[in-house]
Amino acid sequence: MKKLVFILLASLVTTAQAQVKPGIEVLKEQNFEILKGKRVGLITNPTGIDAQLNSTIDILFEAPKVNLVALYGPEHGVRGNIAAGEKVKNATDSATGIPVYSLYGKTRKPTPEMLEGIDVLVYDIQDIGSRSYTYISTLTLAMEAAAENDIEFVVLDRPNPLGGNKFEGPMTEQDFISFVSQLPITYVHGFTVGELAIHINNNNLLHGGITSNLTVIEMEGWKRNMNFEETGLPWVPSSPHIPHAHSAYYYPASGILGELYVYNIGVGYTLPFQLFGANWLDANQLAKKLQALELPGVMFRPVYFKPYYSTYKGEEIEGVQVHLTDIEKAPLSLIQFYVLQEAYKMNPGKNVFKMCDPSRLGMFDKVCGTDKVRKAFSKNFKVEDMIEIWNKDIDHFRKLAEKSFLY
Repeated sequence: MKKLVFILLASLVTTAQAQVKPGIEVLKEQNFEILKGKRVGLITNPTGIDAQLNSTIDILFEAPKVNLVALYGPEHGVRGNIAAGEKVKNATDSATGIPVYSLYGKTRKPTPEMLEGIDVLVYDIQDIGSRSYTYISTLTLAMEAAAENDIEFVVLDRPNPLGGNKFEGPMTEQDFISFVSQLPITYVHGFTVGELAIHINNNNLLHGGITSNLTVIEMEGWKRNMNFEETGLPWVPSSPHIPHAHSAYYYPASGILGELYVYNIGVGYTLPFQLFGANWLDANQLAKKLQALELPGVMFRPVYFKPYYSTYKGEEIEGVQVHLTDIEKAPLSLIQFYVLQEAYKMNPGKNVFKMCDPSRLGMFDKVCGTDKVRKAFSKNFKVEDMIEIWNKDIDHFRKLAEKSFLY
C-alpha cells in the first residue's frame, strides 16, 4: 500500500512538473541566443534553478558561447549561506571561480566598478509576492545601475507564489521608501518579477525617470490563479525562514508584526510566520476569539511552544497557529492586526507599540509603507480604524498593474 501511495504521489509530481517552465528553461530552449557573445553578470541565489534543480549559475557557466564573468549576491548571498540582515561580502565562487560582488553590504546597488566589462546583467531569483522581501529592492536598484551604465538587463521570470490576482495593503508613501519598501506598490503586489520589472519601466520608477534596456524571458504555462504548488516546480528555500512554498503564504500574515520583536511569529521555531506567541497570552481564549471572527480562508488553533532562538528564546510560551484554508479569500496581511486586536481585548495593558524598542517603530512603518496604519490602529487596537487606509489603494493599483501583466 505504501509503495502504491508513493507511486501515485510521484506520478502527480511528474504530471505537475510539466505545467510551468521558468524563464531559465525557456532561455535554454532558445539556445541562450540573447546572451551569446556577451559578457554576462548574474544576480541570483539558490532559488535560481531549473526544474531538475540545476543552478542557473552552472547552466550559464557551461552554456556554449555564453561568457559568465561575474556574480552578484543579494541578501543571504549567492549560495544562501548568510543569515537574515547579515552583510554579504565580496568573494570568489568556489564552484566556478567567478568573482562574487555583494549587493547587501557596503552597497546595495551595483557600482560602476562592479559592472565594468559587463554587457548584460541577468536576474534570476524566486520572489514571494510581498513588498518587504528585499530581493525586489535588489531588482530595482540593479535595473537602475544597468540603465546608468548602458548595460542590458534580462529577467528570467518565475511564478508569484501567491498567484497573480492578490493585492493587499497601501502603496508605499514617498517618505517611507526604503530597502524593505523600495517601490510605490501595494504590500501584496500580484506581480511576477518580470512583470514588476516591466511595471518599473512603464511607470518611470527608477531614479531620475530613466528606463532600463529590459528583456523578460517569460515563463510558459503559468496562469495568474496558480499558487506555487500548482506550478509543479520544486521549491528551494528563498531565505532561511522561507523553507517551503507555503511559507510565502504566511509571510504577509505575520511579518509586519514580527518587526517589533514583541511576539514570536514562529521564527526561531519550526513554523516560521505561522505562529503568534507571547508569555502573557491565553492560547485557548485567543484561538476562540479569533475563530469567532470567521475570517474567510483562515482558521486558528491554540499552540504551546518554546522558541529555539529569536524572541522568547528558551521560554515556554503560548498563542495561536494560523491555518490558511483558502489563500485567495484570506485577508493575509490583515491577520496580524486581527490577532493584535483580539489579544489587546484580553490584555489591555499589553500595548506592543509601547513594549517594543522605539527604534522598531520606524521599521514597522517602513514595512507598512506608511505610519498612518500604526497611528490609526494603535488608538483603539481595532482593525476597523485602519482598514480603510489598508485597502484604499488596491483598486487603483490593480488597474495600474494590469498594464504590465504578461500572463
